[in-house]
Amino acid sequence: MSRISEKFNSLREKKEKALIMYLTAGDPSLTITKELILALEKAGADILEIGVPFSDPTADGPVIQAAAQRALKTGTTLTAILEMIREVRQVSQIPIVLFGYYNPIFVYGEKTFAQNAARAGVDGVLVVDLPPEEAPELREFTDAAGIDFIFLIAPTTGAKRARQIADRAAGFLYYISITGITGTAAPKIADIETAVNKLRKITKLPIAV
Repeated sequence: MSRISEKFNSLREKKEKALIMYLTAGDPSLTITKELILALEKAGADILEIGVPFSDPTADGPVIQAAAQRALKTGTTLTAILEMIREVRQVSQIPIVLFGYYNPIFVYGEKTFAQNAARAGVDGVLVVDLPPEEAPELREFTDAAGIDFIFLIAPTTGAKRARQIADRAAGFLYYISITGITGTAAPKIADIETAVNKLRKITKLPIAV
């Protein structure tokens, strides 16, 4: 069982929800990212999403885009991020999800990425621009490495499509709270509640928002 599943099971037994926090790796430096990871864990975070900076983050809003650009300017690479996570694993077992775009993984090499990510201590991956139909090869490698492959479901996703995505996901499902670019509009809580309740009818996976 992955650290992600163990965490959700533990929270479920206590009837608690998961607090999942996001950091862009390398902003302002990987040394500080490591310090922030440990500080967030100490402050009560249950799972961490570590954003891999990319030069063309089309799905992200201006705040994360700016963070990615700052990280890239300091020379942050996927290799360096994995090394930083390896260092974190010496002192922490908090579940870590790598969150980002397919291009850095493709350049790194899918199989090598999955193997090295697992060795570093990565628990899950979420590739925002890689739909399930295009993910089988990478998914094969992450499955073999014991890494959960997390997929997105949007407010515009139909019921049939949502079921297909849920059937292929592992770890948890990520429900996008708004339509459009991240951080550009306030989510409508009632709509989110309705959507999550519908998803609960088709999957036993935890649902993150």
